[in-house]
Amino acid sequence: MRVCGVDIKGSEIILCLMEMENGLFDLPDCRQVRFPLLKDQDTDQMRKFQFSMAKLAEDYKISKFVIRERAQKGKFAGSAIGFKIEAALQLITSVDTVICTNAAIKDKLAAHPIPVVFKDTGLKAFQETAFTTAYAYLIH
Repeated sequence: MRVCGVDIKGSEIILCLMEMENGLFDLPDCRQVRFPLLKDQDTDQMRKFQFSMAKLAEDYKISKFVIRERAQKGKFAGSAIGFKIEAALQLITSVDTVICTNAAIKDKLAAHPIPVVFKDTGLKAFQETAFTTAYAYLIH
């Protein structure tokens, strides 16, 4: 199964593709690992973003988007645009979308630590949260 870990940060969406087979994970290359969040939230921009993400899922045979949950209230609350991005991903009919809670990710990582130092993955430092989210979802 190939998943795409998604980290929605202030001004962008960060992606990490990951596959897991027989307990080994693979990190396929992806043509774009950052998408700027929409400044203009009109319908055409949302549809364009959703189309781009659906095309990415089709091209890379992604079966699930795995989004790290963000707080809805408080100091670290996600932005309104970020929640629109979540909804746009959830409404892509060809791909399932799962939102993982921080507690679930923490529990999975405690039970199954990541078997490699992140720097050795070849990913960019800004992809670490998306990587961790994908790994926590795929590990059993």
